[in-house]
Amino acid sequence: MNKPLVVQDSRAVPVPVEQAYEWLVPVPLTSIFDRWFGPFPAVREVTDQPEDWGTVGQSRTIRTADGGSLREEITSVDPPHSFGYTLSNVTGPMKLLVSQVEGRWSFEPAGTGVRITWAWTVHPASQLAEVAMPLFGWLWKGYARQAFERIEERLLAT
Repeated sequence: MNKPLVVQDSRAVPVPVEQAYEWLVPVPLTSIFDRWFGPFPAVREVTDQPEDWGTVGQSRTIRTADGGSLREEITSVDPPHSFGYTLSNVTGPMKLLVSQVEGRWSFEPAGTGVRITWAWTVHPASQLAEVAMPLFGWLWKGYARQAFERIEERLLAT
């Protein structure tokens, strides 16, 4: 079994915890992950998503700009504190690096706003991919920073 990589990043945003949670759970992924960052492609489309997205056990298919796809399944929901998911069935170039990801978004009070934390536990696809995980994690931080820029822009505009 390959050793998983754990990465996380966070950002404080001056909106209430509940507002951030309620906005982020159903937000269209194409509005946050709309740009490439290193090996992380933009999200081009989400299919098979239930209309009332946000319940444990629901799944959807994420299609990326590099022709790949991932299956996302909600694994935990604790409004307004956190929600978790698993990314699996990875196809495209990312399949060479990643077999599965457990993700989690957490929301906690921070001053007059919220601290949003995004964490991934990345399971490498192979022993060779495990060697690349430190670089993958470093690049993921840039990807997360870019996503948080979009999240903050859009949350403040709501």
